[in-house]
Amino acid sequence: MSKGDETRERILDRAFLIAGRDGLEGLTIGALADELKLSKSGLFSHFGSKEELQVAVLDVASSRFTERVLLPAFKAPRGLPRLQRIFEQWIDWMTDPRMPGGCIFQQANAELDDRQGRPHDVLLESQKNLVEALIKTVQLAVAEGHLAKDTDARQVAYEFEGIMMVMNLYLRLLKDRKAVERARIAFERLVDSHRA
Repeated sequence: MSKGDETRERILDRAFLIAGRDGLEGLTIGALADELKLSKSGLFSHFGSKEELQVAVLDVASSRFTERVLLPAFKAPRGLPRLQRIFEQWIDWMTDPRMPGGCIFQQANAELDDRQGRPHDVLLESQKNLVEALIKTVQLAVAEGHLAKDTDARQVAYEFEGIMMVMNLYLRLLKDRKAVERARIAFERLVDSHRA
């Protein structure tokens, strides 16, 4: 890896943490340069604009989520074990103490939902891909006979994501120490309501 690549990686590591804590709008080239002891022009040369930095951070976040949540889950047996593994890996992602700001996607969804531009489009694509992965996993659970044949996979994916969003609210804002436990109970109820 070249020195330029190492510097870019270091910038993105820090930017990922800042965006999780302060949101993508809180991510400025000036503040990031100060934190990393780099010149603004040096940092600017890696990304060219704040928008390009935001896009790069969203790409990193998507890659990390895939590596830490989806890929380990896809090693589980098809069907319900895989869906349960996605759920547990996602909890690990959202409660990771190395990400003091929590889930960057929760921040970005609130910031970018009504905006136009590349950051919005990149976020939208990543979220659509996640929804499709969840739907496919539920469909496999139906095909494996773990869930009832009349299960609406899109509805289960919707409720699954709803559980994760509410868990984030209870963890981050309400500081509920039982947030994860409550999420697990909600997930089990969701699964039980669709069991074959």
